[in-house]
Amino acid sequence: MLSDKKEGSGETRSRTPNSKEFLDYISSGWQESSNKAISESPAADFAKARRDKVAEEFPNQLILIEAGAPKTRSNDTEYRYRPHAAFTHLTGWGSETVPDSVLVIDTEQSNQILFLRPTAGKDSDEFFANPAIGEFWVGARPTLEDVSELLKIDTRDLSELDTYLDKKKTVTLEDSELAQFVSELRLIKDSYEIAQMRQAVESSIRGFEDIVKALPKAVKNPRGERIIETAFFARARLEGNDLGYETIAAAGKNACILHWITNHGPVNTGELVLVDAGVEMDSFYTADITRTLPINGKYSEAQLEVYLAVLEAADAAFAVAKPGIKFREIHEAAMKVIANKVADWGILPVSAEESLEADKQFHRRWMVHGTSHHLGLDVHDCAQARKQMYLDAELEEGMIFTIEPGLYFHENDLLAPERFRGIGVRIEDDVLVTKDGVENLSAKLPRTPAEIEAWMASLS
Repeated sequence: MLSDKKEGSGETRSRTPNSKEFLDYISSGWQESSNKAISESPAADFAKARRDKVAEEFPNQLILIEAGAPKTRSNDTEYRYRPHAAFTHLTGWGSETVPDSVLVIDTEQSNQILFLRPTAGKDSDEFFANPAIGEFWVGARPTLEDVSELLKIDTRDLSELDTYLDKKKTVTLEDSELAQFVSELRLIKDSYEIAQMRQAVESSIRGFEDIVKALPKAVKNPRGERIIETAFFARARLEGNDLGYETIAAAGKNACILHWITNHGPVNTGELVLVDAGVEMDSFYTADITRTLPINGKYSEAQLEVYLAVLEAADAAFAVAKPGIKFREIHEAAMKVIANKVADWGILPVSAEESLEADKQFHRRWMVHGTSHHLGLDVHDCAQARKQMYLDAELEEGMIFTIEPGLYFHENDLLAPERFRGIGVRIEDDVLVTKDGVENLSAKLPRTPAEIEAWMASLS
């Protein structure tokens, strides 16, 4: 776990001097680094409360929650680091998390300790010779004291972890009960998390504004979808840590491909572009929003017909969403509208009522995905939660999820009305359950056709 050695790590091309004379020279003449002032993270107290719940649920256990190692992209290059969401949730540490850190919740000893690799001094060659963790290569890591002050938790050097564990039996996220519990712990968001989600949504809305402004340039480029993708990515990096997931920038017929992330197609005037994107904040909380926009600023008659059907389904889902209903009822409300719409268009082999039966579901040919999923530190949050705590659970105040019905008529679908072929529409908003109902966190981003057309005109 502590090894920095990597297969194919570049020794064959290394040119770093290693003579004693060089080591003495490069290690001398340095003043102490001027660390920025450390202040307590606003997440610290919330993370402590979450750890206490884990400790209460697993008495007399030695629990390890690992941040995880960087993921290799190729040879000795890595993807941008992102720790495991459970680690983030239980520590409150965001985008400056030191890789390979380990949270220990020792319920037998009543200890909560964060083990990390602190920055190295100039008495070793690590700072200039180690491309994985060296200060010259990746910047200085915080001290143990810095992290302890930031997160309000005891900290120790990662090299002491094995001694602390002393070969005792540990419980990790490989244990299904622990994985389920920490996942279900994220179903209800606290006030810190809700504030982070609001920021993620607000940044994402600005990203969608950037997309509209970039459309004229996108139309002129044979890979115009990339113009859309990069416009949003610039906003994500400017105001957050990264994208919450790969942006779907699907123009024309590509809008019918649910997870189209290749984004190398043209953006043609007169067609629609479906954009599914979210900004991930430095805290790792992410938005997840979809809008389907007319590239020329005006919906055609056929596009409008499909769009209004999807909007009606979304509104039906919003209408039933409130504390006390089952999570699955949101999807059921949207599907009633979808089934009736495709029945009205004469493309179902049975009635809408019969199609809605569990063993039929013919309307799902044109919407194979679900209507909602929980949202938070992961775009598909709480994924290890049990079915009875997720799909079959009642909505509670503090839950955040999406509402995202759609209709997708592939150009080669002979059962689809000819006027709809090649049209794909999805409308997705981020929803907070309140005491009495729900709040559409992304409501400031236009969603009706008239609002969208006016908004696009104002940005052109």
